[in-house]
Formats: sequence, C-alpha cells, structure tokens
Amino acid sequence: MAKDGHEAGEAKGMRKGGGALAGVKVVDLTRVLGGPYGTQLLADHGADVIKLEPPQGDEVRDWGPPFHDEDAAYFIGINRNKRSVGLDLGKPEGRDVLLRLLEGADVVIENFKPGSMEAWGIGYEDLKKRFPRLIYCKISGFGEDGPLGGFPGYDGIVGAMTGHYSVNGSQESGPMRLGLPVVDISMGLYCVIGILLSMREREISGEGQQIEVTLYDAAMSLMHPHFPNYHLSGKVPQLTGNQHANLVPYGMYPTRTEPVMIGAGNNRAFKKVCDVLGRPELADDPRFKTNGDRQNNRDALNEIITAKLGEVDGMTFALELLANGLPCGPVLNTKQVLESEHTKARGMVYEMDWYKGTGTPVKLSRTPGGLKSPPPKFSAHAREVLREHGFDEAAIERLTAAGVVVEKRRT
Repeated sequence: MAKDGHEAGEAKGMRKGGGALAGVKVVDLTRVLGGPYGTQLLADHGADVIKLEPPQGDEVRDWGPPFHDEDAAYFIGINRNKRSVGLDLGKPEGRDVLLRLLEGADVVIENFKPGSMEAWGIGYEDLKKRFPRLIYCKISGFGEDGPLGGFPGYDGIVGAMTGHYSVNGSQESGPMRLGLPVVDISMGLYCVIGILLSMREREISGEGQQIEVTLYDAAMSLMHPHFPNYHLSGKVPQLTGNQHANLVPYGMYPTRTEPVMIGAGNNRAFKKVCDVLGRPELADDPRFKTNGDRQNNRDALNEIITAKLGEVDGMTFALELLANGLPCGPVLNTKQVLESEHTKARGMVYEMDWYKGTGTPVKLSRTPGGLKSPPPKFSAHAREVLREHGFDEAAIERLTAAGVVVEKRRT
C-alpha cells in the first residue's frame, strides 16, 4: 500500500540504461514552472539534475490542493528524476557551497530577478573565469534591457502582453486567458534547446557560453500565424473563437454527443469531410471550391456543417474521419485522455508507487528516457550531494547548524 492509501501497481515508464544525457551534470537554481519543466526533460534523459532550493523551498510545493505528503501536484508534475538540496545563497557560505557544486558541472540554470546573481558575485562573467566550459542558462520575464527590462514576468501576464488573449476567445466572450501555461512551458523547452545547442558548440570550441531565454521572447514566438498575417495584411487579428484564422473548415463543432474538432487543411481534405457528412456536392459548390472561397463564405459553410453534425455521434464521426485520413478528434476531458487506450499504448503515463506523471514526449530508439525516481522531498539529498562534492560529516554539520544548508523548509 502506498503512502496515499492507494495500491502500488507495477512501475511504468522506468528508464532503461543511463539515457542520452548520462554523465551530464546540471545545477538547477530555478523555481516555479518554466525552468523546472525544462530540467525535468533533461533529467528524464539521464542528466544528473541537482535542484538547489531556497530555504523556503520551491513555492509551487504549496500550490495545491491536491497534495501528496505536503507537496502539491503542481510541484510533483515537473520535478521527477532530480535531487534536492536546500541552500541559502543569501549567505556567503551558501555561495561557496554552490561553487563547490559547480565543479565538474556542465550547466547551471537560474531564474532569479535580473542582477541578483551578479550582485552575489556569481553571475556568468564571474563564473566563466573559474569554469570556462560552464553553460549558463539565464531565465527572466523580459530580459535586462528595453523599457520592461528587469520587471517580473508571469505566464498569464506576459501572455496578455504579447497578444495571446487578443486572438483567444469569441466575440461573445471577449479576450480570454488560455487554460494552459504555454508561455512558461515553451520557455522551458527553449532552455533545453539552448542548452543542447551550446553543448554541441562546446564540442568544437571547448568553451561554455551564456544562454538568455525570456518569457516575453518565448511568448512572441508562439504568435503564429497571427504575426505573419499582420506583417502581410496590416490588419489586426481578431478573436476567432473555436475556428482557425486561415482555414475553413477548421474548428470545433457541436454534435449530438460531444463536440469535435475538424481540420480540413486543403481541398482534398474538404472533399472527404463533405463525403463523410453525406453532402458530397458541397465540394463542387462555387462558394466553397477553394479555401479562399470558403473563407469568404465561412458562416454559410459552418451553418451547413453544424446542421449535419447535429445528427451524428461525435466519437463515431471523428473516428470515421480519422480512418479516412482526415484530422478530426472528439473534445475529451482529462479523465478520458488519461484513460484512453492510445495514451496507454504510447506509454504517456509513468507510475512508481504513489507517483503518476506524464511521460516524456521525446522518445529515442537506442537511449530512451524515462522514470528513475519520483519528485524529491525538500532537501532530501543534501547530505548525499555534499558528500559527493568532498564535504566531510563535520563540515556538513557546521553548514546545517549555520542555516547555510537547509534540511527543513523555513516558513
């Protein structure tokens, strides 16, 4: 029986072998979402990720309910396969410990307020003198320069400031926040890309470098096709609701049961939609022959499609279109997705004792990533990590007694 009272089943998604990044050492100073999401992906593929938490711990440990053993699901979802050390970098001795941990490290990644690391004497320019091969990944909301430089950044706020909400929602709802933290998550992925690019370049030059990733830049990169459309047309993109800005029919439609998403990206696909709907003549209707025609007559076409779909079972219809080679899917909820046979077939849920998490989306044939350990309790690996870096028991006791190494979260 697991700690949460549920039966512990067979472990699923366990990593076989060391992974593609075995031997890579990452010192992770990030908190909240973007940075930890990226470092979990590195850890899934074998990197030794040492998560250095402030004395209060990563604050998303408290972002619940739900909780498991006092840690929120929000934290649990993005911190597996890591080792945790509580460290007070505000103390000079804490920064000395960090320098010891950076010996032999390939990467350090941080998301402190711009200027914080430099004020402590451990910014990139300071560290590269001592660790010339170190790759330093720096995360912030808006960067250091520009009118917004140095300001704090949060997923929802930056999404609003980069146009996301201006194209999300309907005329009835007005601008709407997205239900997923896509800015934070994309930023985490960009960090991984930058780290891997820098590691590749280091093989040639022998030198590390600084990577800068900001929420603002990441959010702007996601505004496709709305920015390209504006560049060419000069027209400000409007709210599209559940429809695509450039393609028709491409959007969400009600059926007799659950809604479905249909994606007809070309004339051939549109003809298949018409055939399955039992209205093959629509493909030859002058109003709908090309995507441009369908754009000009969007409302008329959507009215016809909606009327026909009101007669069908959404799941059956969607699977029939998929079988005919046309993108279409039912609108499912979280429970339905996690329990689907395809999710199981793809191995997209990892399990170990009490832990369940989303599987890694990057699958390598020879060196597959996977689950090695569940998310760590706060500072659970402090003594283990310090011993590995040459601290004897007396030194560890002094550091814990002085509050430099923190083994229990401060409130």
